[in-house]
Amino acid sequence: MNPLTTSHVIRLSKVLLTLFISLFGLLMLYNNFTDYSTNYEYISHILSMDTTNDQNKYRHRAITSTLLHHRIYWLIITLEVIYTLSCLLGTYYLYKNINASQEQFHEAKKPALIGLLIAIFLYYIGFQTIGTEWFNMDESKTWNYNDRAGHIVDFIFPLLIYIAIKIEH
Repeated sequence: MNPLTTSHVIRLSKVLLTLFISLFGLLMLYNNFTDYSTNYEYISHILSMDTTNDQNKYRHRAITSTLLHHRIYWLIITLEVIYTLSCLLGTYYLYKNINASQEQFHEAKKPALIGLLIAIFLYYIGFQTIGTEWFNMDESKTWNYNDRAGHIVDFIFPLLIYIAIKIEH
């Protein structure tokens, strides 16, 4: 029996953490598909800016078209599908290469890194930047996703760095 080395534990942790974010993505997708109307309503209120302070001051920024609300929501779901599938594929490749050479293991990270970048784009750029800074989502007491998106980014960004760095042997 081979002893469990620190390098092996590091590799295993990268596999498991990538699996964890994949499971998060799967749960997000499940919620979006099984409870479309509730999640759609969230996006609709954010885009409409109908529950923010100073509605008249920033009203020109609001998107009130229900067609665009649905399209933007489907864009969000599509990005969630892509990052989840990329992270699942990354989990598989990392696991498949867990005992491979350092170079092979490092190359196996590509799908996971792509998925994590898409997730950061969605939650940081989409929700925290555009949602908060353009649609003033943080000013709504009811339809505010800023803190939740922040918690997601607070997990994904360090995970991206951890997966990317080459510390395992």
